[in-house]
Amino acid sequence: MKYELVVGLETHVELLTKTKIFCSCINGFGAEPNTHCCPICIGHPGTLPKLNKEVINLAVKAGLATNCHINLKSNMDRKNYVYPDLSKAYQISQYNIPICENGYIELSSGKRIRINRIHMEEDAGKLVHKGGDVYIDYNRGGVPLIEIVTEPDISSSGEAREYVEKLQSILRYVEVSDCKMQEGSMRCDINVSVKPVGSCKLGVRTEIKNMNSVTFMTKAIDYEFERQSDILENKGEVVQQTLRYCENSNSTESMREKEDAQDYRYFKDPDLVDIVLSEEDVNKLKKSLPELPDVRIKRYAEDFGVSKSDAELIVKYKNAADFFEKASKGLQSPKTVSNFIIGQIFRVIETESEREKFNILITPNQLNELVKLIEGNKINMNLAKKTFSRMLETGKSAADFISESDMQEISQSELEEICKEAIKSNSKAVNDYLGGKEKALKAILGNVMRQTKGRGNAQMIEEKLVNLLKNS
Repeated sequence: MKYELVVGLETHVELLTKTKIFCSCINGFGAEPNTHCCPICIGHPGTLPKLNKEVINLAVKAGLATNCHINLKSNMDRKNYVYPDLSKAYQISQYNIPICENGYIELSSGKRIRINRIHMEEDAGKLVHKGGDVYIDYNRGGVPLIEIVTEPDISSSGEAREYVEKLQSILRYVEVSDCKMQEGSMRCDINVSVKPVGSCKLGVRTEIKNMNSVTFMTKAIDYEFERQSDILENKGEVVQQTLRYCENSNSTESMREKEDAQDYRYFKDPDLVDIVLSEEDVNKLKKSLPELPDVRIKRYAEDFGVSKSDAELIVKYKNAADFFEKASKGLQSPKTVSNFIIGQIFRVIETESEREKFNILITPNQLNELVKLIEGNKINMNLAKKTFSRMLETGKSAADFISESDMQEISQSELEEICKEAIKSNSKAVNDYLGGKEKALKAILGNVMRQTKGRGNAQMIEEKLVNLLKNS
C-alpha cells in the first residue's frame, strides 16, 4: 500500500522585546547563567506577573503579516505541568482565546498552509547536561514567545522547509523576532502522521520536539515518514508519542507518551486581566507594517527586471534587500546591482548569519556610482568587477581605483584597426570560426580586450569582429 505524509508545525518564536513577558528582567541571549532572572520569572510564591504591552503588539503584527484574524478580546491561561526548567509548575500561555486565528502562508506553488492560531506565552528555563549532572539556567524563563500552529496541511519535507523559511523571512521583516534557529529564538515541534493515499482519515501522529535547524527538520520528517510507513506496512500500530531527533544516527527516539490538551488542565490565569484591543489599535499596527517579502519579490521582478529567483535570494535577507533598494536609485538597470550582490557580495559573505547581518565595507551609494559608470559606457563590466572586488576589500570608492585614462572611450577608427590586427595575428582562431566553431571568436575578442586595456565594450567589439570576418 502507498502512504502519504501529513505534517503540522508548531513554531515557537522568541520576541524582540527589551524585557521579559511578565517582569522587567532583560530579554537577551548569551548572558552568564541565572543573571537575567528574578522572583517573578522564577515564580516565587506571592509574586505577581504584569503583561508586557510590547508582547501584545508584536504578536498582533505577526498575526497581521500572516493573514490572521485578530481577536480584540483574549486572555492568558495556565498550562500545568511539572518539569525542572519550569519552577512554578505551570506555564502562562493562551488556550481558549488566542490573540490571532485563521491565517495562512502561501507557498510558491500557490498552496496555502493554514495557520490555526498564534498565541502568546512565556518560555521555560533551560536544562544544561554536563558530566552526568544537570544544571538549570533560568535566564530563558519568562522570555516572551509566540507559538504559531498550522493545520495539518504540509505534504512533504520540502513544503515544510519552504513554510518555515517564509515564516522566518516574514517575522524578520516585521521585526517581531530575529528568528535565529542556532540560538533557539525560533524552533519547531513537528507533528507527523501517515495515511493511505487518498484516505480522508488522519493517522496516529507523533511529535518531534525542539527542532532548531531547517536541514535537520526535513531529515527528521523524511525519517519519521519512512518509519511509520514501515510499521503500517507490517500490520503494526503507530504509537502516539513525543520524540527527539538524533542527528548522528538520523533517526528519532521516544521521549515520552504524547500529551493531549486535557493533560495540561488549562484554566484562566487569575493573576492577569483580560487583554482588550480596539480596532484603532489593530489598524495602527497594520499601517506600521513594512512591505512584506512576497510583495517585494514581485516588485523587483516586475519593476526592476530582476529574475524571480534572484529577487527571492536578495529578499530573503532584509538588510541585503534594503541595500539593493538604495543602490538601485536612479539607475537604468537595477539588475546590474542584483548581479553584483549575488555574484560578488554573496561570494564573500557565504553563511546565512553573515548574509542576515550584511555587514560590508561599502555603502549603497558607492555601488550606485560604479553602476552609473557602466551605464555611461565609461568602463566595461570586466573592469567594473575587478574594481568592485577591491572596493569590497577596502571600503573605498570606484574613483580610488579607476583612472581618467581607464574611462577614456576608445575611438571607432582606433578600435577597428585593433580588431583588424587581432584578426591578422590569430589566423588559427579565424579559420576555426569560419569553419563553424563559433567559440573560436572568443580568442580574437580576448586579444582585442587586452589591446584596449578593457576600455572597449565587449558586445560592440564582438559585433565589429563578426562584421569584419564576414566581409574578409
